[in-house]
Amino acid sequence: MSFPLQDGPQGQIRWVTPTYTAIHHILTNPVYAGAYTYGKTRCERYLDEHGTVKKRMRHLPLEQWAVLIPNHHPGFIDWATFQSNQARLDSNTRPRPHQGGGALREGSALLQGLATCGHCGRRLHTHYRGRNSTPGYHCAGKDIVNGRGVYCFNLGGLAIDRAVANAFLAAVTPAAVEATLLTVQQLQNHHDAALAQWRLEIERLRYEAERAERCYRAVEPENRLVARGLETEWEKRLRDLAAAEAELRRREQQQPTSINPEQLKRLRALGADLREVWNAATTTDRDRKELLRTLLEEVMLDVKRAEGQAHLTLRWRGGAITTLDVPVPRFRPMGPRTDEDTISLLRRLAALYPDEVIAGILNRQGRKTAMGERFTANQVGSLRRYRNIPRFQPSAQPPEGELATIRKAAPILGVNTSTIHRWLNDGFIAGEQVTPGAPWQIRLTQELRSRFVEQAPPEYLPMLEATMKLGVSRQTVLQRVKRGELEAVLVTRGRRKGLRIKVIDNRPGLFQHIS
Repeated sequence: MSFPLQDGPQGQIRWVTPTYTAIHHILTNPVYAGAYTYGKTRCERYLDEHGTVKKRMRHLPLEQWAVLIPNHHPGFIDWATFQSNQARLDSNTRPRPHQGGGALREGSALLQGLATCGHCGRRLHTHYRGRNSTPGYHCAGKDIVNGRGVYCFNLGGLAIDRAVANAFLAAVTPAAVEATLLTVQQLQNHHDAALAQWRLEIERLRYEAERAERCYRAVEPENRLVARGLETEWEKRLRDLAAAEAELRRREQQQPTSINPEQLKRLRALGADLREVWNAATTTDRDRKELLRTLLEEVMLDVKRAEGQAHLTLRWRGGAITTLDVPVPRFRPMGPRTDEDTISLLRRLAALYPDEVIAGILNRQGRKTAMGERFTANQVGSLRRYRNIPRFQPSAQPPEGELATIRKAAPILGVNTSTIHRWLNDGFIAGEQVTPGAPWQIRLTQELRSRFVEQAPPEYLPMLEATMKLGVSRQTVLQRVKRGELEAVLVTRGRRKGLRIKVIDNRPGLFQHIS
């Protein structure tokens, strides 16, 4: 189907594929329902955060339109259909927090948009798991347990959906239809009684208003204070009377819908055939959700895992309440488990060390197995295989440079082990340590060997002179060396052994011109 599109006021009309906006405008325009309207928007003036006066257009609800004349001209649809379309469009919008509703989706979770949490009142979210996309429900409200956010509950939806569907089908059986007719009659009687009470209330308020008027007119004009008080009382009685009359009109418009004989016949036939329609292969999950929403307004779930029960509260249209108890799996106490921090550390260590070295590292850190024992190579291997962690495999092509421990690297570099520890802390050389307690390892590359010299080049200055020339502290110089901003070498022989810094002073002098 194509829609007309005009390019400008005097442009040519083209027939194009309709957009979402064009279709929405047609569905929400009362002209197509044969109604004449005026004053659907209102221009407002307001102050922004800077105090500037600005204008904005407000779209008013239907009750506040200045002019609304239904059946003004022949329409494509009648006014009742237009109003039902607006209600359907409003129900399809994304619901607000803690409210149900929303557009129907294709998923198999029947309570999508209807289910709410019986613990915190939030709207439940749906999820699908496994190869068969089994539906489930969970509450997004999180309680802090052991420092972590935990859902109010997370529950599979098959048993819940089955119980709600059975309750829905039982509600439209022939016996339930007769009970529904009786309920409708009772609602009509209650509505008529309530209207009678409101009419009596209006008569009382009208008498009070007339009495206040007589008192006001009877007062002498010289008693201005008394007249002002009587005038205020009269105005209050008139406001109460106007509010009561408006409420009576609103209640009269909310007259319960009666069921005519033709609708009663169709309803009884539906009650007998609905189960076959529900279970038919041609009925989609969206159709079943649509059927549920015709009678159900809300389903509250209160899961009690300790009791193995899910308490369901079904709120039907019209105010009726039905409660159900559905069995759910109980919580099973978990056996001894290794803490997740140790598992995470094991994943990192397994890429670098064999099982016996990992066991020593874990024991030096004071970690224990799930049974509270010290780690052995066999226990590390069993835990690694249970968690599907691959074992350590030496690389076929080792990276550049030999990886050596501090004790092995000290004689190669010509320094003591204490010196290597000190320069590791200062950041002069880089070391590898997977976790605290694991041995330090240094990769002896050619670039690292070139930093250890017997005599420094002339442009390399001792630490004291470098700090004075740069005008910064020793710690700042070491940080720059660590970040690679300054070059440094370590003199290993002679009376002035120690660190030498290459300083290039690019700052201009006091009397130098900057070009």
